[in-house]
Amino acid sequence: MTLFGALRYLQEHAAGGVGEGPDLQGMLMHHLSDGKDLDVRFMGKGFTLHFPEWNPIHLGSMTLNLSPTKYVFFVVLAAIVSLAVFIPVGRALRARYTDRAPHGFANAMEAMIIYFRDEVVRRTIGHGADVYTPYILTLFFFILFMNLFGIVPFGASATGNLSVTGALAILTFILVEVSGMLSLGFKGYMRTIFYAPPGLNPAGKAIMLVVMTPVEILGKLAKPFALAIRLFANMTAGHTLTLSLLGMIFMFANLALGKWAIAGASVGMVMAVLILEVFVAFLQAYIFAMLTAVFIGLIRHAH
Repeated sequence: MTLFGALRYLQEHAAGGVGEGPDLQGMLMHHLSDGKDLDVRFMGKGFTLHFPEWNPIHLGSMTLNLSPTKYVFFVVLAAIVSLAVFIPVGRALRARYTDRAPHGFANAMEAMIIYFRDEVVRRTIGHGADVYTPYILTLFFFILFMNLFGIVPFGASATGNLSVTGALAILTFILVEVSGMLSLGFKGYMRTIFYAPPGLNPAGKAIMLVVMTPVEILGKLAKPFALAIRLFANMTAGHTLTLSLLGMIFMFANLALGKWAIAGASVGMVMAVLILEVFVAFLQAYIFAMLTAVFIGLIRHAH
């Protein structure tokens, strides 16, 4: 989902006849949707990486296809980059407690880790929060790397796919609910679903249970849904805006006058949006991690 790929697509799918314009809709769908191949080309040179097609697995009436795709490739790449970054950082930080203090990149990462631990995890979860720090930090950097891959040449943002954000949200949902059950006990956890204010008579409690139980269940399901949709919508909207502004170059390419001014304005707006996209990539990763900590803190202190 890059400018290079968008330009090449529009050049290859330019007007095919009189009165026809470039296929902007096709360009948007080509770069925003998943696919079985990845184009790595610049100035007409490069190659296309075709992912293997595996035989689907049949489970009764359901068919499960585990073949790799473009977004799967960048999810795995984000995981590899995360390991490549944090394994050396972890070794450097471990050495801090033995013979020397970390320096350079490891020192900068230590500052960020301490900030997350103190200002995000401990502040929102409270007592016993440190055990959740690794998961929340992993969420932040994993999502950040996937977001940033969408603005590098020949890359794609896997968080622009609802299946990816939905899977992350489901994992967070499971962690939140299990944390609540472990902290509150089974009886205390069930009160977060079946709740009636104390002091009511039996009839009032029955009415409140009938009314509030569906609300509480919907509230639990709404949290992961909001996490998945927020991340997916923000990343998709940013790329759609960038590619749409870029398409203005081809929409007005046949103008006798002013086409260069339009092209310059389009490129300028695209560059401004790309700078904003870098900020959004960090912001959305931070919001996902922070809300995860908030949801854990809320259910651990449901009383």
